[in-house]
Amino acid sequence: MGTDLTGKRVAIVATDYFEEKELTSPMDALEEAGAEVDVLAPHSGEIQGLNHVEPGTLVAVDKTLDEADPDNYDALVIPGGAINADALRMDQKARDFVRKIMDEQGKPTAVICHGPWLLVSSNVIRGRKVTSFHTIQDDIRNAGGEWQDSEVVVDGNLITSRKPDDLPAFNKALLEKLQH
Repeated sequence: MGTDLTGKRVAIVATDYFEEKELTSPMDALEEAGAEVDVLAPHSGEIQGLNHVEPGTLVAVDKTLDEADPDNYDALVIPGGAINADALRMDQKARDFVRKIMDEQGKPTAVICHGPWLLVSSNVIRGRKVTSFHTIQDDIRNAGGEWQDSEVVVDGNLITSRKPDDLPAFNKALLEKLQH
């Protein structure tokens, strides 16, 4: 018997140059389990994915961060990609959205690769156990997080992973967290 997430709504917050698999793999897993998924971005239209450094798929934006209400979602996914994460961390609406869902409402928040940069800049990482792409471990530690080198780390409502190779464990942890 598979996971049934019928009736659950999940926001994926990303912008141009996200790591393609880190957005599409969780989205596919969530949709296969029956969840409704909205891709949210700072701008409307489409966002450009990357396969590491090569251009990847264009993904349609369902709503802009201006249009989206965190109260309408049961969980949040933040894919990586260094350029994506670096841009989002400086976007006030993205930071506000993360603080509302993850910190104030305590909803499941799944973040992979460079995505924790947005958590660092949202001031929600202090005291949390987190993993990420290894190159940003100093940023996480300097923001008060406890960085671990593991394929997936679950700390309360926060689920983090390091890289695309960790997606099976990342997706499994996300689906399990949403089922409860």
